[in-house]
Amino acid sequence: SQITHRYPHCPRSKTPLIQRAVPSWFIKVEQSVPDLLSNLEKTEWVPSMVKTGRFHQWLASAKDWNVSRNRYWGTPLPLWVSDDMKEVVCVSSVAELKKLSGYEGEIKDLHRDSVDTITIPSQQGKGTLKRVDEVFDCWFESGSMPYASSHYPFDYPGYDESNPESGMSRTEGPGKEFFTKYPGDFIAEGLDQTRGWFYTLSVLGTHLFNTFPYKNCVVNGIVLAEDGKKMSKSLKNFPDPMLVVDRYGADALRLYLIDSPVVRGEPLRFSEMGVKQIVSGVLLPLWNSYNFFAQQAALLKKNTNTDFVFDPDIQKTNSNVMDRWILASTQSLLQYVNKEMEGYRLYTVVPRLLKMVDDTTNWYIRFNRNRLKGQAGSAAPKATTNGETNGASAADDEQTDTLHALNTLYEVIYTLVRALAPFIPFLSDNIFQRLAPHLPESMKKSQDARSVHFVGFPTVREELFDTVVERRVSRMQKVIELGRLCRDRRTISLKTPLKTLVVLHQDQEFLDDVRTLQGYILEELNVRDLVLTTEEAKYGVEYSVMADVKSLGMKFKKDAAKIKAALPKLSKEEIHSYLSSGSLTVEGHQLSSEDLRVQRKLKESKETANLEVAVEGEVLVLLDSYAYPELAQEGLAREVLNRVQRLRKKAGLVPTDDVKLAYSVLPPTVAANGAATDGEKDANSEVSRLEAERQIEDMFANQAAAFTKAASKGVQKEATPESSGVIAEEEAEVKELRLMLRLMRV
Repeated sequence: SQITHRYPHCPRSKTPLIQRAVPSWFIKVEQSVPDLLSNLEKTEWVPSMVKTGRFHQWLASAKDWNVSRNRYWGTPLPLWVSDDMKEVVCVSSVAELKKLSGYEGEIKDLHRDSVDTITIPSQQGKGTLKRVDEVFDCWFESGSMPYASSHYPFDYPGYDESNPESGMSRTEGPGKEFFTKYPGDFIAEGLDQTRGWFYTLSVLGTHLFNTFPYKNCVVNGIVLAEDGKKMSKSLKNFPDPMLVVDRYGADALRLYLIDSPVVRGEPLRFSEMGVKQIVSGVLLPLWNSYNFFAQQAALLKKNTNTDFVFDPDIQKTNSNVMDRWILASTQSLLQYVNKEMEGYRLYTVVPRLLKMVDDTTNWYIRFNRNRLKGQAGSAAPKATTNGETNGASAADDEQTDTLHALNTLYEVIYTLVRALAPFIPFLSDNIFQRLAPHLPESMKKSQDARSVHFVGFPTVREELFDTVVERRVSRMQKVIELGRLCRDRRTISLKTPLKTLVVLHQDQEFLDDVRTLQGYILEELNVRDLVLTTEEAKYGVEYSVMADVKSLGMKFKKDAAKIKAALPKLSKEEIHSYLSSGSLTVEGHQLSSEDLRVQRKLKESKETANLEVAVEGEVLVLLDSYAYPELAQEGLAREVLNRVQRLRKKAGLVPTDDVKLAYSVLPPTVAANGAATDGEKDANSEVSRLEAERQIEDMFANQAAAFTKAASKGVQKEATPESSGVIAEEEAEVKELRLMLRLMRV
């Protein structure tokens, strides 16, 4: 009978290998296992699970190391033996080899073709000693890297050629200098090196100096093909790296890998789409942030004839809450990055850096466009209950407020590109060099501003920390995100004004924090009223607690059914306690978030039919989704303004370009008139056009302020189409109204 089984093959020639036992040379390892495990505990590993799991197990079961290989090419074993193998001499240096052999020529090449012909006279009367045929396992050379890379101990002061033990002391001879930089701060390699380089480094370091030659070990996962197989040139299952770099840039590929499971010691299925998403999700937003700043600096120059110069001390007089938040967040980021990088936890650093890019683009710039453009006066700030403002203080004029905002944005981007420089070196340097001309002369003289890579990592500015503002804005963001979720569920655009948003929370501090920033919430969610309350009963909020049956069964066995039966009897106070603490005692058993899920919903009724609910943790948001007629005109204005902004972008205009907006109302499409006769169609069309014209005229009259930014030279109604002076035009259909929009030269 035949048995089918696996058999080793050469990975290159694909031919079967012969398994053959041959005599070998070994280094004793088993007797050093206790020392190896002791030294392992003195090192830090990232991720730590490799140290406590895979590598610990490998060392604990380590066998003596077969260090010889039967090849011609390689580093020869420095062993000279007699014919009967009874006399063995291990040579420690070229000088010792020349002394023992009497060889008088130069020995510069230590490969077999140079040293195999050199013999050593026997000291025991056994004739001539010859070098053994074997060469070193190449991993022995890799494990010797900490010493061989600087030719220790031979090139260090105090080395004694006549003493083979020279270099073993930590305080005298060559060791006095060498041990000022040994062991190294960190090493980094792939997970597969637990049986390779990590192991040989550790074994040789323990044998020589009873210490590992590194303090920290960073372990990378393995990059696989998109199908989960090992990348292979023969299978051609991976994209050409240079094509990926040419298409998306080296920064995108670099950041994709750094922000992947690989830096946590886990495998990564490489996807070119992931690299593309880094471009659209990170690099372009970062570039757009700088580009927006540059446009506003140019606008400042146009309006005031003043070149923007960064003033790091201007923040001392800045009371704007969003400025204080983004600056405080930047300092918290730097503090966090410093701490995590000291621990070599790269996988925790990059997500925080990317979140900062998102906070800058999607929160700070979005909420401060008017201030950055010098138009804060058109949206005057409202005082809050604790005396703070959502905009500039009353003492600040519009230009000062604009300078505060521009300085804030500049400092954030300037700090970000320096923090991101190790991760995206090319884009960071590009933006840095564009920011450098705005630095004051004192800062230009104190640092080499030719490149971001010539300046140091940004230092933390303690005076900008503000944990209270960070907490308040974080809570505001949560409310806004839940409000957006409510709109998405009802498919209601942000351009459509809604009447009321209700925020329910049992912590009064949470509600007070949200109240201080309610102006931003009302504007961003486009709602008129914000209700902050703890009165859940008033809105018919109901609680239900559900058990994770699998988790309860595994933990509590027979008692699981009793616990599940007791859940409906829990009081609202007990549920609130569980939501805040994450633990709850039921039937004498301690339950955690793994065991229970709490659902909050509204009691179904006619009164709650138009309310959309969103919940996260202890905060519950209710959005009144009913479309009130009195808010329709404002929604129409937002829709038209959106079309105008798109037309400006299509025409390639920048904020400094002044234009006039001309509009005309077009008749509705024929399809809208149903199956009427030709005469009826004409009459209906004209009536519809006149009604639409009235709506549009009323909208432009009542919402004129909204269009002053997009059309700085005003809005006019066109009696007849004009071709002269038209920069761009577009037919737009907004809420069943047809318009012709034209941007005109002034």
